[in-house]
Amino acid sequence: MRTVRGREVLTDVDHLAGVYAEAFGTEPWNEGPDDVAAFRRRLADDMAEPDFRAVIADDGFATAWRTTLPLPTTRAYPRVVDHLGPDRVNDLLAGALVVDELAVRPSAQGTGLGVRLLTALIGEDHAWLLTSARAPGAVAFYRRAGWQQVPPRPGVDSTLVLFVSPGRNHSR
Repeated sequence: MRTVRGREVLTDVDHLAGVYAEAFGTEPWNEGPDDVAAFRRRLADDMAEPDFRAVIADDGFATAWRTTLPLPTTRAYPRVVDHLGPDRVNDLLAGALVVDELAVRPSAQGTGLGVRLLTALIGEDHAWLLTSARAPGAVAFYRRAGWQQVPPRPGVDSTLVLFVSPGRNHSR
């Protein structure tokens, strides 16, 4: 397992795309070649984010960068603001690492690789990540790994599931 930062990730793009295709090509994600191509494009943009890092293993990888406020209006960020409300976004996410991708080949799932990747990725930092309620295996994995689910603000009904890293107070 090794950590790369910024543009260093370009040397591993084919490997990461292959892992991504295997990890997200099955239920519940069912991503295909167009989604893998979109991942490649996102990765090219993501490496320019503040403190971008990737932890890479033969059978998996994880990527993250530092959260800056206000959150962008692209991707799932507007849903995060709706989920938490602006005050909780500031309290919970400002300056934390956002774990953008965690991908483990199906043949390596259940071996502890996902937890090792996350641990190496975030170190002592506070971090957060998103998954979907439609992916109960992912939700259960993060709970087992000690991540704390942050409930939505009252009145918000969403399939978005937001987690903060172990030890982070999420009750605010």
